[in-house]
Amino acid sequence: MADAHFFNDEPFLDHEEGPDLLGHGQYAQHVLSLLDRVRAQTETGVLALIGSWGSGKSSVLGKVTRRLRETENGEGWLIAELNPWLYSDLESLTQALFSEIREALPKDERWSEARQKIGGFGRAISPLGKATAVFGLDSQGLIQEVSNRVSGDTSASAAKRKAEEALRKAGRPVLVIMDDLDRLTPEELLVVFKLVRLVGHLPGVYYLISFDERTLLDVLQRSELVGNSEPRARDFLEKIIQVRLDLPAFRERDADRLVDRSLAAVLASHNLTLTPGEQQRLSEAYYQHLQARLRTPRAIKRFFGQADATLGQLTGNVDIVDFLLVTFLRTSEPRAYQLLWQHRAELTGTSVEMPSRRDERPEQRIDRWRTRLQDAGVAEQHLDGVIGLMGMLFAPLRQALGYGANTEAIALRRGIGSIDYFDRYMVFGIPDDDLPEHTFDTALQQLADGTPGTEADDLLLRLRDDTQRIARRIDYKRAVGTPLPVAALLQAAARQYGHLTAAPQGVFGLFTADRAMGYLAKDLLTDLAEPERPTILKTMAQTPDGAVLAARTLQRVIAREDSDGPDHTQAAATRGWIGEARSLISHEIAQNLTPAVSRPIHELTELEITLIWAWRHAEPEAARTWISQRLDQEWAPLDLLAVLLPPDRAPFPVIDNDTLQSLDALIGLEALYSRLGPFLDTPAADPASSQDEHRARILQALRHHREGNTPGSD
Repeated sequence: MADAHFFNDEPFLDHEEGPDLLGHGQYAQHVLSLLDRVRAQTETGVLALIGSWGSGKSSVLGKVTRRLRETENGEGWLIAELNPWLYSDLESLTQALFSEIREALPKDERWSEARQKIGGFGRAISPLGKATAVFGLDSQGLIQEVSNRVSGDTSASAAKRKAEEALRKAGRPVLVIMDDLDRLTPEELLVVFKLVRLVGHLPGVYYLISFDERTLLDVLQRSELVGNSEPRARDFLEKIIQVRLDLPAFRERDADRLVDRSLAAVLASHNLTLTPGEQQRLSEAYYQHLQARLRTPRAIKRFFGQADATLGQLTGNVDIVDFLLVTFLRTSEPRAYQLLWQHRAELTGTSVEMPSRRDERPEQRIDRWRTRLQDAGVAEQHLDGVIGLMGMLFAPLRQALGYGANTEAIALRRGIGSIDYFDRYMVFGIPDDDLPEHTFDTALQQLADGTPGTEADDLLLRLRDDTQRIARRIDYKRAVGTPLPVAALLQAAARQYGHLTAAPQGVFGLFTADRAMGYLAKDLLTDLAEPERPTILKTMAQTPDGAVLAARTLQRVIAREDSDGPDHTQAAATRGWIGEARSLISHEIAQNLTPAVSRPIHELTELEITLIWAWRHAEPEAARTWISQRLDQEWAPLDLLAVLLPPDRAPFPVIDNDTLQSLDALIGLEALYSRLGPFLDTPAADPASSQDEHRARILQALRHHREGNTPGSD
């Protein structure tokens, strides 16, 4: 496919050698035929190519110009192109016109007289200052020009007659092309029309001007000559223009074909193809929301040009359909696009809803967004389309519109509606705190192969510092069946577990990094064949932090399998590996707690206390034996409880039912009551009056439980 030429002002995907997608080539040929007919009937004339902004007027003019230049011969048209934007008054524009006409004439001897007379006429009707501005006379040239005007025949009428005679004698028509007149100010527009109608009315000189009629009429109505009257503006145009050339309507079929070819060009330039699912989603978006907005060649070129310009390093790192829809919003509704960033948490479902919105009805959410979009300048007729597009991107809006929304599916396709990928669409690249897909996949492969690499190092570093997002991205890979280096990831998780730095996320910050790592480890362990699980858990448990994670992971897997209700055959199979895993983890925990054996209770580290609690998930019988031995030697049971039960559990009871069950698994309640008998049998005093309020509250809670009472708030 030929280069799409997204970034210039040339016709898009509509080259002379290619298919005439928009019918511009055919219409250009019609213009050429009409020019010859006009030339046969009149010495001069003004033709107007009329069409809406972006409809392809410049494309047709370009084809007309190229074909006239390509067919130049001794009798063909001569082309002069004039940009009225460069000149703000009649004198400057007049000199520029005759300069362009003169430059369009051939340079051979036959045309020397015509070139001279045209230049003379231009100088005769232009003040000397304007001549210097256009022709750039130096000081010596300026003196000579003054001398020529004083001594020669420089009257305007005489100069015009000589120019007319020279043009008739030359016998070749000159076509002056002026584009985009609708972009001029009222004063500039009147200057152009005065030039065309009066000054530039010369034999053999024809004008092909181009404008959007609606805009031009509005401009004329702001001028003093026409005033605020559309009929007067139309009458004025009719006096100037002899032949209207209304650009054929850009049909829906034409737009669809151009969109198809434009999309194909973007995809080809980035080596992309659409899956059937992506084709379906894009087709739905196009026919429901985009088609009505992509109705001119300029709109289509602008949209796909922006897509091609910003896709770049996002290729393979974002969902291509989401990217195209976001690009459309950014191109067509830039202020609405800015709202995406402003309300990113709400749109990605990661915000904490205000109490006033918790019971909000779907129609209220849509109305709120309609108000936001209206305030952002979205026209009333486009509101539903913009909201519909946003509903295709973001689950909360899609749900409010009455459609089902699968948030996991959005994340799996790397959509903007996922908080893990949102920023990529807003910065047109991969942020520094993110990992490109290729880097992520390379890191996983390095871990699988056991080959060190910067990518694997980067992934493991981010697993520590951006745990929640990396864990989710690994889970996305699992969901689509991507083979993962499960053993290597579990070992890495164990190494990093005690060093996580990621801030809590989610509602009220409840989704912590260690929780995310725990869930990831549980899912990865279940991906392993059962006979492989005990060995990897033992490897994980060789460090204190890893032992905590291994014990908790084993407990989560057991809890899930219990909740799934396995049959007797499955239960028998799982008991084998679970029993082995418990024994191996328990052995490693005991090894990790060896330094604590010779130290008093109050010198236990926080990690050692956590490790003791985790032991109950692995092999509680071994944990009870180990603790009993410590209590038989020098540890006091109440001191142990004071260390195991932190004093900052308020407003929760210091020992609730869950804690009581954990103490039973870890120490044994009957053994604990026995060791604490003298303390528990002593009449309870008000904990607040005790020298050690925390220990007093522990004893009070244990008394309640031993007596079969429900614990209070103490």
